[in-house]
Amino acid sequence: MNHNAIYALYPQVVTVDDTAGAFDAQGNKVEIDMDAVNAWVDPNAYKHQRVQEYPSIGDQLDALFHAGVFPDDMAATIQAVKDKYPKGA
Repeated sequence: MNHNAIYALYPQVVTVDDTAGAFDAQGNKVEIDMDAVNAWVDPNAYKHQRVQEYPSIGDQLDALFHAGVFPDDMAATIQAVKDKYPKGA
């Protein structure tokens, strides 16, 4: 069962159980239209997909540092840390 789709399409649902179904806050079973659930497209799916493919923040910042795009004071701070803790030391 696509729990995200159920929660998005049925805001009264507070609990979803793959075998028992979906329930509201009072424990009443909520009838679910599985065709609608299966047709639902997560509007935030791109965010999860991007997170999986982007380089880590550390790698992104390191690339920016090496490209020389940081302000001089930030570059100096970063370089001081790199000098204090050199690679392979």
